[in-house]
Amino acid sequence: MIDNENNENKKPTLRGYVPTDKKQFSEKQIPILKKAQLEIQWLLDKDYPIKNAIKFVCDHYMISTRQRLALLRATAPTLAIKERKNKQATNLENKTLHIDGFNLIITLEVALSGSPIIKSMDCAVRDLAEIRGTYRLIDKTDIAIDLIANKLKSMKVYSVVFYLDEQVSNTGRLKAKILERLQNLKVSVEIIKNVDKVLKNKDYVVTSDAMIINECTSWVNLANDIISESINNVYYIDLG
Repeated sequence: MIDNENNENKKPTLRGYVPTDKKQFSEKQIPILKKAQLEIQWLLDKDYPIKNAIKFVCDHYMISTRQRLALLRATAPTLAIKERKNKQATNLENKTLHIDGFNLIITLEVALSGSPIIKSMDCAVRDLAEIRGTYRLIDKTDIAIDLIANKLKSMKVYSVVFYLDEQVSNTGRLKAKILERLQNLKVSVEIIKNVDKVLKNKDYVVTSDAMIINECTSWVNLANDIISESINNVYYIDLG
């Protein structure tokens, strides 16, 4: 197990860290968020758009922007949750996995940083890091990739393909790092313009992106498995 509290590095970086999270997601706040979540889900089941539902309910409870983001990422209509769970693949021996590279690696970096990891209604785990086109490797990146490598070896998959967004900074550096640290596996890395579009047409997709999960043939909850099995002191926010 990787212990967040004992991970030493000369220049530690906390991915996804916001100082007010402990207050915004305190034991006092979670019941309010869960109540709001059920009301949001009720509206979603009535075909309300999710952003409208979140604004309507969260304005009523005076829920913060950060809390709204957590609810957005954790909540889904009842039918969508059922369909996502039914598409979750478990027997992966000799299969080729298609990995949403930034999605998986950033989530693990956040967990290793002791920043919030959201347990969602569809059993996926998601982070609150908002990285929009700007990414840099941090002291947690190598550890995250090594955790991925170890898990893939234990699963005995045939091969893996990482997909990285061309428009995100430092994509080339991350590709080199992945190939370096997964050299004992059959792995390739593709840098493309529209990762989401490509993955929506694949099976055995490793992602927590809800829009991809909704459309792909099957998905793999790899981030959840790695975090639960290999990282200690995870800061979970349970909105599942």
